[in-house]
Amino acid sequence: MHPEIQNMREVALVYLDRSGGLQKFVHDCKRYNDSKQSYAVYRFIISINPSDIAELDATLGNYILHNPLQAAQIFQSVCFIAIKTLSLIEQLETEAQISILLKPTHLPPLPSYVLSLSAYPFNYTSQRFYMSEGIVIAMGTVTKYTQGARFLCAEETCPFSEDKQIVEMIDAKILNALKGYSNNKSHFRIQAFTVFLRDELANKMTIGNHYRIIGIPACVQNGLQATACIEVNSIQLCKPNGPSFLSDNFKYLLSLTSSSCWRFTAVLANIFASQVVPPGTYNTLKLAILLSLVQTCEKENADYLDLLIVTSDTLVIDRLLNYSLCLLPRGIRHPPSSEIFPSVSKDKHGTGSASIQACSAVLAKGGVCYIGDLSSYKKDKLELLQSVLESRTTTVFIPGKKYGEEADQQVTISVQTNFWSFVDVDSSSKKHIQKENFLIGQMDMSLIPANLVDGFGLLIYNEFPSCRLSSPLVHHILKKAINPEAMLYKVSQQFRTQDYEEFILFAKNLHVELSSEAENLIQGYYLASRRVRRDSVHGSTLSASALKILISLSKAHTKLSLRHTVLQEDALIAILLLESSLTLKHGTSALCVAPNSVFPFDLSDENSLQQRDIYLMQCHHELLKFIAAYGPGIHINANEE
Repeated sequence: MHPEIQNMREVALVYLDRSGGLQKFVHDCKRYNDSKQSYAVYRFIISINPSDIAELDATLGNYILHNPLQAAQIFQSVCFIAIKTLSLIEQLETEAQISILLKPTHLPPLPSYVLSLSAYPFNYTSQRFYMSEGIVIAMGTVTKYTQGARFLCAEETCPFSEDKQIVEMIDAKILNALKGYSNNKSHFRIQAFTVFLRDELANKMTIGNHYRIIGIPACVQNGLQATACIEVNSIQLCKPNGPSFLSDNFKYLLSLTSSSCWRFTAVLANIFASQVVPPGTYNTLKLAILLSLVQTCEKENADYLDLLIVTSDTLVIDRLLNYSLCLLPRGIRHPPSSEIFPSVSKDKHGTGSASIQACSAVLAKGGVCYIGDLSSYKKDKLELLQSVLESRTTTVFIPGKKYGEEADQQVTISVQTNFWSFVDVDSSSKKHIQKENFLIGQMDMSLIPANLVDGFGLLIYNEFPSCRLSSPLVHHILKKAINPEAMLYKVSQQFRTQDYEEFILFAKNLHVELSSEAENLIQGYYLASRRVRRDSVHGSTLSASALKILISLSKAHTKLSLRHTVLQEDALIAILLLESSLTLKHGTSALCVAPNSVFPFDLSDENSLQQRDIYLMQCHHELLKFIAAYGPGIHINANEE
């Protein structure tokens, strides 16, 4: 035996002993020895830290990183000797019966160990470990394969067959290409790539998630077509970035407006998106957008905040929503030619099994999916959207007969995103006969199913009909048409798009809790509104989700204010926004809020902010009177009044 090989075996044994791997190996051997099942191959997974091994012996460390298949043979020999010496598995006859899978915990943080999925050429010939990142865009069903031969096993009872899953991934740069608006002018080519998940790794990925994988590139031949792929060795979920930091200008603005719980968010909304619309325009809509942006996360049962905008200014609104999408890592503009929700197709690698394809809503996980004009979708798509808005899940049906399975399958996929959409008032009015029996403040929304409208958290009507656009907006559009890159306002330089990206990232990660005072105000309004908003046929017109929306809005305003406790002031803004939305849907109630209740004045100076504070305090007083009159036995503490 070559002295170098013998030395590497000795180092491998020392490493296993020091790292605890030997103890785990002995435990795995006991499990095999105690089993009544007969095995032809004994498979062991050995977790290794390449850096620790390189410190013990650079040769073995280099061997593992650049010749992993040969390195596995080193550990195979060590394990065989250990089994025979310690009599760990009585049935084992030869060293060839041992299968070793080396799983590196990480790779050196050097460019040569990173496989770029958007770079050319795709290096699949080196047969060594690489690290790569990507988003899962398609997942096949689990099929059988024979471990030793790596081919499909037709015999279901074969004792040597295990599970295999084919997954399609794509570079995370695809998210930039799917945004509706971007300052990034660079061009790049992106192509999906195939990864194989075998044995214990099957079903360890979730469609739409971002993963960091370690594996060995390979090339799979399917007829005349060759496909580059990666045999995955280990999987790690890439978590979203943690809290960022605030720019000095935002910190200064926060200190200037600290005298009121309402001023900071008012100024934020007033100056937001000045690259797209003039400061002071669309303030209610811009506040709603900011609230929705900070209510984005990848947690189950999150506080979602969906927006449906009624407008005749589709061009301006579309630009504003596109711009806002880009403030999130996962802001997706849905292309009309594709599906909003997952679909099923036949796997293209020759297995004949089903493959679930991702979609806009899944790719927007933890962000926003902007689906454009709601009235452009057919009835079946709207019904599916309504179901998703209600349950935050979608179910994919896989017919077994079509995809070579004995039984049909249903796969439920979580949809963790906020939805934005708009309805064009001008186009919708031409498609149907308008109703005549409207209540005061109610809009004609008969083109869209009522339950779908209720599924959106907020219904917003923008301030400027196209027939009378404001003078600042007209000037803005003309100047931008002449020079798209121009900074038209000083606030655009003081509060850049990047500053807002960092602000949203910081605010959305704040953990907030409801105060008892805010909770009582929310519940009081909710119960009083259920009593007031009733009809003799359908009962209460207030949907069951209204309370959840109120809480989500209140928490969002607290995050946007950079606080951790939801106050009555936050709850009041939430109530005014929801009441305005309910008025558009069902007409005005006894509370009788103005359409522009959150921004009753143009915010031009500190005096206008003071006037707004006085107005909102009056709204608070009227709200307390409303709850006292219509709330069933509810007492709200109003000492400040």
